[in-house]
Amino acid sequence: MAISLFSCSYLGVDTYVVEVEVDLSRGLPVFNIVGMGDQAISESKERIRSCFKNMGFEFPVRRVLVNLSPANIRKKGSHFDLSIFLGILANIGHISNIEILKKYLILGEISLNGKIKSINGAINATILAKETDFMGVIVPMENYNEAKLISGVEIIPVNEITELLDFLDGKTDVETLCKKAAEMDNLKLEKNENIEETIDFSDVKGQFLAKRALEIAAAGGHNVFLIGDPGSGKSMLAKRFNTILPEMPEEEIIETTKIYSISGMLSQSEPIIRKRPFRAPHYSATQVALVGGANRVGEITLALNGVFFLDEIGEFEGKTLETLRQPLEDGKIVISRANFSVTYPVKNITITASNPTPSGYFPDNPLCNDTLHEIKRYQKKFSGPFLDRMDLYVEMHQLKKDEIFDETLSEKSKDIQARVIKAREIQKQRFKSNTLNRDMNKKQLNKYCKIDEESEEIMKSAIDNLKLSVRMFDKLLKVSRTIADLDGEENIKKEHLLEALNYRKK
Repeated sequence: MAISLFSCSYLGVDTYVVEVEVDLSRGLPVFNIVGMGDQAISESKERIRSCFKNMGFEFPVRRVLVNLSPANIRKKGSHFDLSIFLGILANIGHISNIEILKKYLILGEISLNGKIKSINGAINATILAKETDFMGVIVPMENYNEAKLISGVEIIPVNEITELLDFLDGKTDVETLCKKAAEMDNLKLEKNENIEETIDFSDVKGQFLAKRALEIAAAGGHNVFLIGDPGSGKSMLAKRFNTILPEMPEEEIIETTKIYSISGMLSQSEPIIRKRPFRAPHYSATQVALVGGANRVGEITLALNGVFFLDEIGEFEGKTLETLRQPLEDGKIVISRANFSVTYPVKNITITASNPTPSGYFPDNPLCNDTLHEIKRYQKKFSGPFLDRMDLYVEMHQLKKDEIFDETLSEKSKDIQARVIKAREIQKQRFKSNTLNRDMNKKQLNKYCKIDEESEEIMKSAIDNLKLSVRMFDKLLKVSRTIADLDGEENIKKEHLLEALNYRKK
């Protein structure tokens, strides 16, 4: 007879239930798995056979057929091993309480000697179990720390198949298994203590305009374009940007951990993403590496709730940069293929940095030896539509010798962070959610970004002189709103608008 258990699979970052049907029948001994599985699923047959032998079970000399339903969607991953193993055991009578297994989503890769190894997407599966009214999930013990982030669902962490069989026979309980998993996690954390970061905004001398722009960006979630001479501090500031951002709330921790879990990028030393990601892909990165593909998450999504830093964007391929325009605007990217499409979230602060010319210096600098044609060809890489997605534009020049020898300490990250947190609290109270000023829709923009007649005249003049698009006009209002929040002002004033205009390319 066919016995059904339940697991799950993934389309992009979306998770869906997979019914694992296992049937034993008379005929020539053969072991087949159908349902559009990948190579890892096909190879599970050999792992399961060997595990049966090494655990002292006799593999049935019958026709074994496993169907992964729905059968018309391609599935990937080795986490189906455990559910298939248990289905065969139940068919030959080694598991009597099969009904309790049907109340859980079962995930785990099995080793040849019966150990259960960690898998990708444990937190995603736990969320799916909660949403689809399963009692809980059965996951490898190594994934317990990740899965327990989700409350309201039972988690059964197991390290070996024998532990799971003892649980089904009533010889052990959930509390005992969870206690053992917690002890294992504590031992790992003690061995992998995080080294405190020593980088700070005060490391960068001068560049007060750039630091102010990054403070505004951190407060309102705005994108920044830094352009300047070599050695002016563009990369140093970008790498220290995380030090002025607030800590991630639980909602963002879960959201980011989901992405890293499904990508297989969680480690034993970091089973939960608690620090904001900082992704800085090299300029040789391909389009798929940046925005993702049908079977992989892109760098722009891995920067979820953190920082996406593109250094030396003049060296990126022009077409590669242009693929970022839509996700930066829409907050998501849709990858379409012949039979399906996947959607990846895009929610980060994007910082781009570049030299103004191939030689590295501004055209008015004596060190610049580029021709006008070379400069135009270089700057063509970052097109007008791409720059239109950048809220703040800052030019950075090399420090003067007096600034280099100035021993006066710059403002520390924690002082800037305090102002950023205060501004974000104002936004949280305004929108009654974690929405930032960058995410305001047209209705919210009209309500919270009203300007007086004098400011309106300034904006009209700016539209004529700077040739502002409607998108850029809205972005200026959003940046002005953030500057007003940093100043603790209820309304946008003329000085807030003028400062926002100062961060536009002239």
